[in-house]
Amino acid sequence: MAPDPPDAPDDGPRGERGRGAGTAAALLPLLGGVGNLTSVTNCMTRLRVTVRDPSAVRRGELRALPGVLGIVEDGAALQIVLGPGAVAKVAPELARHVEAATAAAVTAETVTGETVTGEAVTGEAVTGEAVTAETLAERGAALRAERKARNATPAKEFLRRIAQIFVPLIPALIGCGIVAGLAGLLANLHWLPALAPALTACASGFMSLIAVFVGYNTAKEFGGTPVLGGAVAAIIVFPGVDRVTAFGEKLVPGQGGVLGALAAALLAAHVERWCRRRVPEALDVLVTPTVTVLVAGLVTLYGLMYAAGEVATAIGHFADWLLANGGAAAGFVLGGLFLPLVMLGLHQALIPIHTTLIQQQGHTVLLPILAMAGAGQVGAALALYVRLSHNTSVRRTIRFAMPAGLLGIGEPLIYGVSLPLGRPFVTACIGGAFGGAFVGLLGQLGDTVGSTAIGPSGWALFPLLQGGHGPVRAVAVYGAGLLVGYAAGFVATYAFGLSRESLRELNAGGERSPSGD
Repeated sequence: MAPDPPDAPDDGPRGERGRGAGTAAALLPLLGGVGNLTSVTNCMTRLRVTVRDPSAVRRGELRALPGVLGIVEDGAALQIVLGPGAVAKVAPELARHVEAATAAAVTAETVTGETVTGEAVTGEAVTGEAVTAETLAERGAALRAERKARNATPAKEFLRRIAQIFVPLIPALIGCGIVAGLAGLLANLHWLPALAPALTACASGFMSLIAVFVGYNTAKEFGGTPVLGGAVAAIIVFPGVDRVTAFGEKLVPGQGGVLGALAAALLAAHVERWCRRRVPEALDVLVTPTVTVLVAGLVTLYGLMYAAGEVATAIGHFADWLLANGGAAAGFVLGGLFLPLVMLGLHQALIPIHTTLIQQQGHTVLLPILAMAGAGQVGAALALYVRLSHNTSVRRTIRFAMPAGLLGIGEPLIYGVSLPLGRPFVTACIGGAFGGAFVGLLGQLGDTVGSTAIGPSGWALFPLLQGGHGPVRAVAVYGAGLLVGYAAGFVATYAFGLSRESLRELNAGGERSPSGD
């Protein structure tokens, strides 16, 4: 079993903070102790930590810890999949542990290290020859490390950093998206007419200033002063920019959107770092901020806003053209290729595109199609559950990971089941491709479906759906697409996901397990 966590805080294990504190305390020794952690952040579903010594992480016990749905590794960066809600409780508690124990890091590491010394890895219930969930997890870890090493290019590292800019914004995007959908529903049904404008204001306030938040996070990610990045990005949404002429046209407030804010803050970070290296310290506090805002601001007004606006418009036109002309073919490709992006952790790089479409059109038509990849994964896992009738260990993993998969959190099934087995990962992609083709075809026929926010997937996307024929029709189209993805993933995996040798090996390994299903 997993090691017992250190004593939880006095607020008790039954409260929300108590549950988060208990999980954080249990995670701490498995991550190598407080002294091994250099940063703690989180996105919607993942706890993201950076460790000094990756070899000090107890991966087997970490995967076996209750509540941990999966692990994604990228060198010293570790992403622990906890799921929505849980990660929001655990991350601040873990950060609090690290902050409180910094002064006594050596002592804390010694105590937590003794806690887990000699403990067996949870789930090692079978002999080394058996093929169980644990052996598949080890295969998945090896494949993940190999792929990460092979794909650790500067371009992909840049995309990961871009994703880090938008990840902290996802909770606000989800909340505002659901409120916007509710406001639209009330307006369409002519219910509570006095309340609809108030809900619209609640939903639109953040979106009207999202450029500022993007600029703040961009400067923070790329080594600048966050508030300077936000100040430069705020120029984009300033109403007075309509008095500025660039390239023979009057600028429009918000022109360029998040892409312009991203470029502006990135430029500001570079200008600031250039100034820091050259301006004397006595003048730095005055000169560096002034030059940063002035140079980056003027370039934003007379170049970046116009260029980013053209790019954003092109993205919107392309998305419309893709659905109007590509239909099933475009959906097939998008739905089929999304799982590999999730596997590599690069799916977050699509956030700027989704956000741009939401700013322009009120929803992103790409997200419902890409979400079909998760449906194919669920269908493939169900087929494996049926086929591996004698492997109680793998079936248990599938059963525990299935609720997360239905909610669009695919990492546990990817890294714990389908990817280590090889073929099921491919057949899961096939299921996603057919689901995407279905949604794309209906979009071409006029039943477009979009999401008013980003982040959720699977069943969790239902409250955010919007369509040309109303939310009820959009929910029906998306739900039908999920069913197609489930069915296609199941059939493809049942028929082609396992060779005879693999099927025999997996079921034989499961028979050695002493635990019941």
